Amino acid sequence: MSVVDHNAIELGPRISEAGVGDYLALLKPRVMSLVVFTALVGLMIAPVHVHPVLAITALLCIAVGAGASGALNMAYEGDIDALMTRTLNRPIPRGRVTRAEATTFGMTLAFFSVLTLGILVNWLAGALLAFTIFFYVVVYTMGLKRWTAQNIVIGGAAGALPPVVAWAAATGSLSVEPWLLFSIIFFWTPPHFWALALFRSDDYARAGVPMLPVVAGPDATRLQILLYTVVLVAVALAPWPLGYFDAVYGVTSLVAGAGMLWLAVDVYRLREGTAAARASRRLFAFSILYLFALFAVLLAGVVFRAIAPLLW
Repeated sequence: MSVVDHNAIELGPRISEAGVGDYLALLKPRVMSLVVFTALVGLMIAPVHVHPVLAITALLCIAVGAGASGALNMAYEGDIDALMTRTLNRPIPRGRVTRAEATTFGMTLAFFSVLTLGILVNWLAGALLAFTIFFYVVVYTMGLKRWTAQNIVIGGAAGALPPVVAWAAATGSLSVEPWLLFSIIFFWTPPHFWALALFRSDDYARAGVPMLPVVAGPDATRLQILLYTVVLVAVALAPWPLGYFDAVYGVTSLVAGAGMLWLAVDVYRLREGTAAARASRRLFAFSILYLFALFAVLLAGVVFRAIAPLLW
């Protein structure tokens, strides 16, 4: 484990020796990739033709906005990141980037991503992107994460908004479909992150972050995971019988949802030792595959409908 220079995470005049990789790490590229993917689906299922240049511009702005949120999140959380094994090697705890530099970097990206999206695409999408960044940085990072065990539940709205922003970029308006995508991601977030928190609870306790396993205990967390998974599976399946998404999506949702429920029951049932830790890890890993499968099948349907006339 690397030695943490706690002085390096304080604001100050020191100029860092950060490289390109350090600034890329501030963008939280893994989170950004999920944001871009869900936004792409929101853009593609919109019932309008979007010029490729505008589509690429919208996705780039959403990606940069997500990166800005990540950088500002890390700037504010440099102190607790230095206390958690999972985040110890981020650029600020390592002393590669100062908080001031990360804040400036994040604010610059946020400003230009919103401005570019508003000017080149439309201002509804720009306003929604600005609200998404504000919600993640101010409401979640500054207002919720350190103060309530419901941080993930409420803060999950920020991670659920990218497909809504993308739909607005494509159409200049909002409709039911992007809010269905929003609901899926919103209800997916608690079981996904609480599964992680179960096997990382020592990290959160050491950093003083009131995640549900720390505040309410692991058994209460397991029950909440199961309940939210039941709601998630129902919400994700609903667009099929309601006629918004097709049968291929419906079957995928049904099969993948059965897998989520099976693993959530395992998490609830297995409460001791390595078996409990393995169950939480399995659910965390599968939840990523679950969300990817739902959105990928929607994207595949759009692509198939586009190329089908060329095949016969």
